[in-house]
Amino acid sequence: MKPRILIIDDEEGVRTSLELILSEEGYEVWVAPDAEAGVELAQRHSFDVVLCDVRMPGRSGLEALPDLAEAQPDATLIIMSAHGDFDQALDAMRRGAYDYLPKPFQTDELLLTIRKAEERERLRRENQRLKRELRDRRASRTLIAASEQMKDVLELVERAADYKTTVLITGESGVGKEVVARSIHELSSRGDKPFMAVNCGAIPETLIEAELFGHARGAFTGADREKPGFFREADGGTLFLDEIGELPISTQVKLLRVLQEEEVQPLGEPKPHPVDLRILAATARELEQEVAAKRFRGDLFYRLNVVRIRVAPLRERPEDIPILADHLIRGLSRRIGKSVERVGSEVIDALKTYPWPGNVRELENTLERAIILAPDGIITPGLLPFGDRAANTSSAPAAHGVSAADLSALSIKQRTRSLESDLIRRALEATNGNRTQAARILEISPRALHYKLKEYDIA
Repeated sequence: MKPRILIIDDEEGVRTSLELILSEEGYEVWVAPDAEAGVELAQRHSFDVVLCDVRMPGRSGLEALPDLAEAQPDATLIIMSAHGDFDQALDAMRRGAYDYLPKPFQTDELLLTIRKAEERERLRRENQRLKRELRDRRASRTLIAASEQMKDVLELVERAADYKTTVLITGESGVGKEVVARSIHELSSRGDKPFMAVNCGAIPETLIEAELFGHARGAFTGADREKPGFFREADGGTLFLDEIGELPISTQVKLLRVLQEEEVQPLGEPKPHPVDLRILAATARELEQEVAAKRFRGDLFYRLNVVRIRVAPLRERPEDIPILADHLIRGLSRRIGKSVERVGSEVIDALKTYPWPGNVRELENTLERAIILAPDGIITPGLLPFGDRAANTSSAPAAHGVSAADLSALSIKQRTRSLESDLIRRALEATNGNRTQAARILEISPRALHYKLKEYDIA
């Protein structure tokens, strides 16, 4: 919709001319002959742009600006003046004006100023929308605790929050390790300071040190400007290093120094910079095994592993699923703009039965798909990609006197390995053996895929 514009000017010819030009462009135009009338209109109606003359009989446009700004806090205020006085323009800006339009002005100049105001309003609304979306996303990623495992996690989060000590968060991909990290940060005394999350596996090995520690201008080819790095950007707050097991050994050495000395050495700079920040780290790997295989430094592991929080996979805590699903559905419904009236018990049973290899992330994606496809806002088992299979599994009678082979088939660890191996083979087949594309499909880093290919002996 075109903005609604209020014109305040004591010259009838100017008002008529502006009204004609702007109306022909599709704008809704209101006019006022003096500042008092203009303020009264602004207090009773809503406007997107206010064009106000400076010099008028009685109250001047500059004197009226504070009242106009108060009456229309979201409107773009533009001052007009036939007297090319730069000091007046500065004074108008101080009093809340967005722009200054000298008289006489050309039609193109006027329309350009109005379009700049439109763009400013569009950006303001987009910023508000993004903030609401971010708020909804954060609200949908709150720690939910019905199971004993998650209650233990919550207790550890609360007890560790106010200490500067490092915390190592472990668990499978998608369990919500970043949610735990954010909760620690928000409950701490640094909660109003920066929280920066860095996926160590998503940054190319050749750039990881420059991204983390920063660099001086000219430190290497392509370094055309200084970069502070994530450590200095998070100074005073919290830095969350996700997938820390992906860090190269050379970078691990420098990270250990930052943790011990509380200073960071940017590439190409002669002196280190002191930093005051809380380090939280997370990994889906068994770091003890990585240390034994000499892929992760033991001294760094012990420095990180001061407080350890394990987030259990969703299949180990099915009692969390009903309240977690309810919480996610409410957040997703707000974000998508579609209300969900009812989630039946058969849907909850199907959700509780499914093993969730992708954990909470997979649950969220599954529910988002179901909300979009749900007719009349009602989610049924048929909208779940595994609904029938889960129902069949849940209704199967328990067998007595099972064999050792059957018991082996119940091993979560073995089934997870089998599932991972199968998914990797299928991703490689789909990409004709392109490991980079396969890693992207699998939502893991190329380095993690490389280790898994070795672990599962996949050529």
